Amino acid sequence: MSSAAEFRYRNERLFCEGVPLERIAEQVGTPCYVYSRQAVLGNYRRFSEAFAAAGALTCYAVKANSNLSILRLLAEQESGFDVVSGGELRRVVRAGADTGRVMFSGVGKTPGELRLALEHELLAINVESVEELETLARVAAAGGRRARVSLRLNPDIEAPTHPYISTGMRQHKFGIDPERIDRLAVVLGAQSKWLELVALGCHIGSQILDLTPFFDAFARLKVLAGEFRRRDLPVEILDLGGGIGIPYRGEQPAPLEEYARFLAENREDYRLVLEPGRYIVGNAGLLLSRVLYRKANREKRFVIVDAAMNDFMRPALYQAYHEVLPVRQQEPSSVADVVGPVCESGDFFAKDRPLPEVRQGDWLAVMNAGAYGFVLASNYNSRPRPAEVLVEGEEFRVVRRRESFGDLVGLEE
Repeated sequence: MSSAAEFRYRNERLFCEGVPLERIAEQVGTPCYVYSRQAVLGNYRRFSEAFAAAGALTCYAVKANSNLSILRLLAEQESGFDVVSGGELRRVVRAGADTGRVMFSGVGKTPGELRLALEHELLAINVESVEELETLARVAAAGGRRARVSLRLNPDIEAPTHPYISTGMRQHKFGIDPERIDRLAVVLGAQSKWLELVALGCHIGSQILDLTPFFDAFARLKVLAGEFRRRDLPVEILDLGGGIGIPYRGEQPAPLEEYARFLAENREDYRLVLEPGRYIVGNAGLLLSRVLYRKANREKRFVIVDAAMNDFMRPALYQAYHEVLPVRQQEPSSVADVVGPVCESGDFFAKDRPLPEVRQGDWLAVMNAGAYGFVLASNYNSRPRPAEVLVEGEEFRVVRRRESFGDLVGLEE
């Protein structure tokens, strides 16, 4: 198993911390997401402590998992946060975050979201285009509040990851072309009453295990920061984004200490921000489901479960690999596809996977589902979204109830 140590078999039953998953399935029902408090906190502490020597502020990327209980856990650790919408900003405020440690990113922030950001006096607003910078100046002037600005630049660096989560090259929509520096400097100079440049940032992609692209992006960002400083625009912070991946099928983890040592040796007088998301919550959660039916077409075997692609999109969207484990430990006996009830051939969790002879009513766990799981869930096929559960030692609690049919149609009536 490549998931967190808090998920393990005891006496042939799969546990999350001190709670057998079958107890959660029986009491809460399925499908449901299950998160380990110990795993979330352990991952956060491991990351933040690794980069402490480099003086880096850890800003958890809320888009990975935005459940309020998860956010409160991290706020209690004095984590910073990276948000990409007004809704995410409101969530971290409700969770008790220090807004002076919040970065507001996102390629298409509305004027209303910019106003909201200014009201909360964030660490910085991460601007992604010249037009957004000009809009921010107008919003700041209208509200009489000076904006702390970070410019997200596109370093044109390729990252070895899925093309849908690669974000650091010129063909991607993210960031500003460094060739626009002169225009940016003009706007910042003309609007200096309302715009204060404090940071430069970049984010090259997600689920990256090779450190080389991170080293290249940092070197590029530092050169660009020097160009702004020569224009009397004193950049203080370099925001290196997130993107550090986790093992899903036995890969070698990214060596955090090596990355931290490189930054400590090369950061000079810059303050650093890092924005991990998946690293903090990815292996700290799973999706629990129940076997509905079994069937075979010629030599193809299917296990049909009550969870579906609307509950967990990563396999369909990214062809992502996730380990699937029986809640009652059994040895694999044959190969099968694990699929859901949604009317799409793309509704699967695993293909041609060795599985035991599970029976109707047995439970399966889709592992490493804590990141980009519930946050991507939808109501496709008019399916209510699943419950979310947080385990704390030998206890658990529902931290988001299962949606009802009334929830689905309430806004329509």
